[in-house]
Amino acid sequence: MRRLFRAFPVILFLFCAAFAGVADDGVSGNNDKLLQRAEELLGSYRDSEALVVYEKILEEASENYIALCRASYLHSKISERYTDETKKLEHAAKARTYANRAYALNPTDAESNYVMALSLGCQALVSGPRERLTSINELKSFVDAALAADAEHAGAWHILGRWYFKMANLNFAEKAASKVLFGGICGTATNKDAADAIERAIVYNPKNIRYYYDLAQVYNEMKDKEACISTLTKALTLTDLETKEELELSRRCKIMLREKQNT
Repeated sequence: MRRLFRAFPVILFLFCAAFAGVADDGVSGNNDKLLQRAEELLGSYRDSEALVVYEKILEEASENYIALCRASYLHSKISERYTDETKKLEHAAKARTYANRAYALNPTDAESNYVMALSLGCQALVSGPRERLTSINELKSFVDAALAADAEHAGAWHILGRWYFKMANLNFAEKAASKVLFGGICGTATNKDAADAIERAIVYNPKNIRYYYDLAQVYNEMKDKEACISTLTKALTLTDLETKEELELSRRCKIMLREKQNT
């Protein structure tokens, strides 16, 4: 997940002045410094510390678009690390709240739509069956909007791929519920769609091991052994792995590759 926003820190900071115009009161000189500090912390993979700084900015400038997008992203990211349902719910709820506020400020921008989609996916993981399907259904429109604004947004392509994969592999009860609630939205979603979308994510960010791992899972579901092995092999050529999440994904890729080569 770390590199879903790999280009986001640099790009958003460089264009800080442009985004600042979204807020009524602008970004003060002090908030400029805080933004720079938060970017440095995030770039050093100190997510929790960066989140504290972004939320401090929002205490002083509640409509700071950059801080809202980043705070939402970090809450979604941190939520996935918890096994405790209460903690997961707390972070998921905050991710959605910040995303809603960012979207209200700039509903056509790629990042506001991206964090909306990300927060909905995060929320789906901690919801009941009906709420989960509702969140997954809502997610698609935000992903589409993000890609309409930025066709090279790797994170949005990755979420789209995961959406296709989920919808293509609903169980019988989920398919029935989806048909009743949304008119059978899963009808056009296939594993091939999922693979194609995640491949696009890799094109735009070839150093994110999460993309390779998820793509390998899709190919495994498709029974495409050759593509699965090729994807895992590429994943294991990545050497710039610095977080616990990335190292764990690399370990899983090694295990999966060994299993595929021995079958």
